[in-house]
Amino acid sequence: MKKTARKPYLWEALLSFAFLIIVMGVSISIYEADPHIPMLVGTLFAALIAVKIGFTWNEIEKAMFDGIYQALQAIIILAIIGVLIGLWLLSGVVPSMIYYGLGILKPGIFLVATVIICSITSLATGTSWGTAGTIGIALIGIAKGLGIPAPVAAGAIISGAYLGDKMSPLSDTTNLAPAVSGTDVFTHVKNMVPSTFTAYGITLVIFLIMGFKYGGESVDISAINAIRDGITSSFNVSPLLLIPPLAVIVAIAFKIPAIPGITIGIILGGVFGVVMQGANLGDLLTAGGLERMMFSISLTIIAMMFGGIMEKTGQLEVIVGALLKRVKRVGTLVTTTILTCIFSNVTMPEQYISVVVPGRMYAKAYKEKGLHPKVLSNALEGAGTITSALIPWNTCGAFLYSVLGVATQDYAKYAFFNYITPIVIIIFAYIGINLPKIEDDPDTVIGLEN
Repeated sequence: MKKTARKPYLWEALLSFAFLIIVMGVSISIYEADPHIPMLVGTLFAALIAVKIGFTWNEIEKAMFDGIYQALQAIIILAIIGVLIGLWLLSGVVPSMIYYGLGILKPGIFLVATVIICSITSLATGTSWGTAGTIGIALIGIAKGLGIPAPVAAGAIISGAYLGDKMSPLSDTTNLAPAVSGTDVFTHVKNMVPSTFTAYGITLVIFLIMGFKYGGESVDISAINAIRDGITSSFNVSPLLLIPPLAVIVAIAFKIPAIPGITIGIILGGVFGVVMQGANLGDLLTAGGLERMMFSISLTIIAMMFGGIMEKTGQLEVIVGALLKRVKRVGTLVTTTILTCIFSNVTMPEQYISVVVPGRMYAKAYKEKGLHPKVLSNALEGAGTITSALIPWNTCGAFLYSVLGVATQDYAKYAFFNYITPIVIIIFAYIGINLPKIEDDPDTVIGLEN
C-alpha cells in the first residue's frame, strides 16, 4: 500500500530552510565556495524531509521538474543574453555607450555624473559587477585625484551600477524575478519604473547636494581622456552604435516578447559589428558569453529544484501560513516579502537565492489577493537584488569590496539607491500606488496554475 503523504509540521519545513541557511552560510562565508553545491545539498535535504512525510521519489522528482519549468523562459533568455553581451562588446556597442557616458563628466557634478555613467553602462550590459569592475575602478581613481572620499564615490558607483542590474532586460536577476513570480520580463521592467525612478531621482538629488562641497575642484581630464582614447584606439565609435540598445528599448515599449526582442538586438549588433568594426563574421558568431551565463543558468535550475520541492510538498505553505497569519493589508504583504528577501541576503548570502526562495514562498499569497505577479517581482528586485550589495559577507558585497577597495560598511551608507528603493516600494504599497491587479493585465500572467 502506498503511504499517503501528510502535511508537514512547521518545524519540519523550518528545518529544511535552516539546513540550507547553515550550509549556504558556511560554504560561502568560510570556504568561499560557489553557491551551487550548497544549494544542491539543501535541495537533497528538502527531498529527505519530503520522503519523511510520505512523498514518493517520483512525486519529488516531478516537483523538481515543475520548479525548473517555472524558470525555463528565464533560462532561455539568460542564454541568448550571454550571446548578446559578447556580440555587443565585440561590435563596439557597449564601448560606444561607455565612451559617450564619460563625455558627460563635468567639474562640480562628479558624483551625479558617476551615477549616470554607471547607470548607462549597467543598463547596456545588465551587470552591476561588470560595471563596478571596469568603469567603477576608473572612477574611484579619478575621485581620489579630486579629493572625493572613496566611500562616497563607491556609493555613487554602486547606486548607478544597480540601476541596470535591476532594470536592464539583459540582467540575470531582472529575468529571474518575473520567472519565479509568474510574469514576463518586459511587463516586469515596465512595472518597476514608478518606484525605481522615484528612488533614482532622490538618489541623484542627494548626490547633487553632496557634490556642491567638491564643486571647486577640477576634474582630472587626463584620466578620463585616457579611457576614451583607449576605446577609440580599439573601436570605431559612432552614435549609430546606439541603435541596437535603442531597438531593444523600443521592443519593450511595443510589448514585443522578450526572446524575439533581444534577438533583434543580437541581429543588429552583428550587422553593426561587420559594418562599423569590420569584424569577421566568424568572430562575431563565437563572441557570445553563453559559457559565462552558465553560472547563473545552473544556479537557477538548482534553486528552482529546491523551490519546487518546498512548494509541492507543502513545506512552503506551512511557513508562509505562519508568516502571513496576521497579514491583512497589501502593504504588510509587500513589507514581509522585502524583509524576507533581506533576511535571505543576510543568511543565505547569494543574490539569486534571495530572489528565488521568497518568490516561490509568496507567489500564491499575491495571487490570492488578486495582485498581478509583477507586484511580487517588483518587491523581489527592490530588495533581493539590490540589498545584496549592502551585506559584507554576501557574494555581491564581497565582490564590490574586492574591486573598489572600499569596505562594505564604509560605502553602504552612501549607496543611497540600494536602500531607498525598498523603502519607496513599501511606501507605495501602503498608500496604494503601483499595485496592479491580475484582471488589469491578464495576458502577461504566466504559470499561475502552478
